Amino acid sequence: MTGKLTTHVLDTVRGCPAAGMTIELWSIDSQYGEKTLLKAIITNADGRTDDPVLVDEAFKVGIYELVFVVDRYFAQYLHLLPNPPFLDRIPIRFGIADLNAHYHVPLLASPWAYSTYRGS
Repeated sequence: MTGKLTTHVLDTVRGCPAAGMTIELWSIDSQYGEKTLLKAIITNADGRTDDPVLVDEAFKVGIYELVFVVDRYFAQYLHLLPNPPFLDRIPIRFGIADLNAHYHVPLLASPWAYSTYRGS
């Protein structure tokens, strides 16, 4: 198997990588929809994780969800955010079907909007 899952977060308000953002990876049971937390990681200075989010034996066919904890991240830099914030956690649910593919899930985020796509 050569496949892996990676991510990258860009802060579109400040125009820089989102360093220090917490990201949770969840596995979703396709039959019952139950979620299992696989790991929580923090982005590095480049807005990426130091290692792939999933790789080797952990990289399996299935439904997953990356949850980006944006409220805590933006609260560090933007002190006039409403309480509660408009966006607190951004979930991105996706499927892994090909164990030989590189799945890259980037996030462009602000406290009010976000965008994602399947990257390379």
